[in-house]
Amino acid sequence: MTKLILGKDVSAEIYAELRERIEYLKSKNVTPGLAVVLVGDDPASQIYVRKKGEMCEELGMKSLIIRMPADTTQDELMAKVKELNEDPAIHGFLVQLPLPKGLDEDAVIEAIDPAKDVDCFHPSNLGRLMIGNPDFLPATPAGIHQMLLRSGIETDGKNVVVVGRSNIVGKPTAVLLLQKGMGMDSTVTVVHSHTKNLEDFTRRADILIVAIGKPRFITADMVKEGAVVIDVGTNRIEDPTSPNGGRLVGDVDFDNVKDKTSAITPVPGGVGPMTICMLMANAVKAAEKASGVKS
Repeated sequence: MTKLILGKDVSAEIYAELRERIEYLKSKNVTPGLAVVLVGDDPASQIYVRKKGEMCEELGMKSLIIRMPADTTQDELMAKVKELNEDPAIHGFLVQLPLPKGLDEDAVIEAIDPAKDVDCFHPSNLGRLMIGNPDFLPATPAGIHQMLLRSGIETDGKNVVVVGRSNIVGKPTAVLLLQKGMGMDSTVTVVHSHTKNLEDFTRRADILIVAIGKPRFITADMVKEGAVVIDVGTNRIEDPTSPNGGRLVGDVDFDNVKDKTSAITPVPGGVGPMTICMLMANAVKAAEKASGVKS
């Protein structure tokens, strides 16, 4: 029978552990502080930022949401980053992406103090991940790792195929699962839009991780019998039967693929909840490192 791997279940375990660490920090007069800078009024970004703030408050952390107008200049944004770098009450922060046109995302990311880079986008932190000595892990790849680990999915020596090569999900997920340790030690292949005969690779995957932003791209004939499928995609499609005229689907054709798998993540409800969860974990770790207080 196919096992559903649900982000809410895995994240609940991690949140319980984080609450204990946060309470210990607060007993030593340290309250983890997380700030989010939102430039402009992108609707998806606003929802995501609101959820981050709500989770901070639910966990008992300090939450700071800084809203800046869409016409913010590069200098103004860089000044805000500098201010947060120097604020001892903020242990971690991020600038919500994407930024409005005209702003240099790379320059902003590189200006963030790596010790406060809870998104793990800074080249220094990505480099540390590459050599197997990370301070932080990128949130979505870390969430995928925890889902595999806590669901009892064997990764040691398994054939993992990652579909997609983005800097946010595909590349760091591949690097993470290559590392030595529990829930890792995999043999990893990355395929992408220029891969010829892509389905030849996906059919050999013991664990198939898909993050390409194409609704229902992975069909049943592309999946090995008994594979584990992790669907990172979140795509809104038209659905006349839905009250709002649309619904969310993943990059995997879930209804037709699920019975062929040993375990699979649904969309929504799969990987999604893990991203904010692992961001919170990074913020707590940043507070522990900055204060020297660790339970």
